[in-house]
Amino acid sequence: MREGVVLRAYSSYYYIQSEQDIYECKLRGRFKKERFSLFVGDRVIIQVQTDGTGMIEEILPRQSLLTRPTVANVDQAVLTFAAQNPDINLSLVDRFLVLAEHAKLEIIICINKFDLANQQATQEIMDIYRNIGYTVIGTTAKTGMGIDILKEHLKDRTTVFAGPSGAGKSTLLNAIQAGFALQTGEVSEKIGRGKHTTRFAQLLALDIGGFVVDTPGFSNIDFADFRTDNLAYYFPEMAEAGCKFKPCLHWKEPQCQVKEDVEQGLINRVRYEHYLQFLTEIKEHKRGY
Repeated sequence: MREGVVLRAYSSYYYIQSEQDIYECKLRGRFKKERFSLFVGDRVIIQVQTDGTGMIEEILPRQSLLTRPTVANVDQAVLTFAAQNPDINLSLVDRFLVLAEHAKLEIIICINKFDLANQQATQEIMDIYRNIGYTVIGTTAKTGMGIDILKEHLKDRTTVFAGPSGAGKSTLLNAIQAGFALQTGEVSEKIGRGKHTTRFAQLLALDIGGFVVDTPGFSNIDFADFRTDNLAYYFPEMAEAGCKFKPCLHWKEPQCQVKEDVEQGLINRVRYEHYLQFLTEIKEHKRGY
């Protein structure tokens, strides 16, 4: 028996890395009967067959599960956005942040294509998130700017790269390790966003130690599984505001500390507006049932 990690899944086959070897494996029938879902990043026990393939005999407990993209046992997320082409969408940044906070992942915000944008305006955006406490790194994959800094954060960790299409995730990963040779694409002029070059999530081993997960880009995240009374916990600056109301939606309540902090400039107003937008989406979704 060997322990390994799911690198990628295709049809009913799973590609498992165990030490330096990769095995094409199938899932034992009892897991199929139980309708157990096996995801990239899951750690498993396999039995190697005489023909060199493997059978998955046991699925080990998960430490974490990110639901979109669906990846198991991730330590941290690098949320990747283009500074320009396509222009950065702060509402989408905050959506990804809520998702990563909900999954209890450490978070790095990567602003790629840094050289293409107005650098002062981009720095102002980066400062919004640095002031909250997030690690924010500016990169230019084609010139190597910021790559060494990013690599230091990836060493010996399992990291998911997530973000909208066209942000340059695959180009960034190719700059981190040339051997990946991931397919890259350009931003469509017609629709103003990137073409999907990554078709499925896959775990990639780093020479410096650890793994990275390249995922398909997407631009739509909903909060169907969220509750109105806990959304604010995924906005760290609101969770730390010390509002005296328990619970408080930070919406129409009088003397709400979060609202006062927004008026005083202690909480970024745009972030707060996004919070209200997400709160409304959750409310409307609940009404639909």
